[in-house]
Amino acid sequence: LYVLANEPSVALYRLQEHVRRSLPELAQHKSDMQNWEEQSQGAIYTVEYACSAIKNMTDSSVYFKSIDSLLKHAIAMKDQLNSAQGR
Repeated sequence: LYVLANEPSVALYRLQEHVRRSLPELAQHKSDMQNWEEQSQGAIYTVEYACSAIKNMTDSSVYFKSIDSLLKHAIAMKDQLNSAQGR
């Protein structure tokens, strides 16, 4: 009985049974991991894009300050013209 239980063909049968039982679960895990990887890559791309946009916004603060200065100057000039026309 001991010899029959340890015969190579019995061992191969046990391996085959183990693979047959565990393979669908492993395939499902692989599929889940691939889906998670795709979602992660999408999230990473979104974060990198957002970081790039924020960096560009901080780099453009010089231009916004210049626009603000020009708008204040234009408002002051308009006020001067209105007061000059009012006299």
